[in-house]
Amino acid sequence: MLTNDTYTLPAIAPPLQVKRRLLTADITTGTFKDFVKQVFWLSEHKESSYVCFANVHMLVEAYKDKDFNQVLNNADVAAPDGGPLSKLMKLLYGQQQDRVAGMDLLPALLQEAEAQGKSVYFYGSTDDVLKAVVETANQKHPDLKIAGYYSPPFRKLTHIEDTAIVNMINEANPDLVFVALGCPKQERWMAEHKGKVKACMLGVGQAYMTFAGLEKRLPKWARDLSLEWVYRLVQEPKRLWKRYLFTNSLFVALAVKLVAQRMAGKNPGQESFTG
Repeated sequence: MLTNDTYTLPAIAPPLQVKRRLLTADITTGTFKDFVKQVFWLSEHKESSYVCFANVHMLVEAYKDKDFNQVLNNADVAAPDGGPLSKLMKLLYGQQQDRVAGMDLLPALLQEAEAQGKSVYFYGSTDDVLKAVVETANQKHPDLKIAGYYSPPFRKLTHIEDTAIVNMINEANPDLVFVALGCPKQERWMAEHKGKVKACMLGVGQAYMTFAGLEKRLPKWARDLSLEWVYRLVQEPKRLWKRYLFTNSLFVALAVKLVAQRMAGKNPGQESFTG
């Protein structure tokens, strides 16, 4: 996590970013700092955009669901949140790739937003969690402009409710909107609201909890070994055991197949360029 760096961002477009194919998903490449710069470039140069943080669960969901795969691939940025994605990218493409986790990028973006005078909005999760997030943000970044926050009902919204929420966010005029609705709900919400919410939306999921100190993270050495899923499984075994048993097993099988094809010269890999 970056805690002491700030970034002087030029008022020009950043270098073209490469997206590399992992399973069926196109994942953005670059250093951690590149992602910080790209987010603020989006907030300056695109009226509406969204950023996904892809981990094993999201990659497998995209592999199984064509509609969700399109949601992920249409993201302006799809960061490699999970350590296994960064490692697979290295195996397939021979490219060292930083892990860009939402839990790390959220505090870095808040720090940079404070330095630049940008405003932020927190959407999703519960009222209690949002209150803790805002209090923590005010303590750590007293000059940060918090445009607002809102916890939507945990049900499908009516068209009238959804329109009112969009208007409320746009009237607050934030530069960044952090969205915590859980995967894949938050990614679908951002895709559905691109062109409606006039800001850069970022699906940060559990990052609210760790940022506010409501959940602890594993030590860095354990995160580097991609063991965070074990920690979450211990915390919520009833909800997560099926996800991790089947999702992780399928990912490992597909990853082994891809690497084998790559070594045999049958999988040259795919890449695309995005501005």
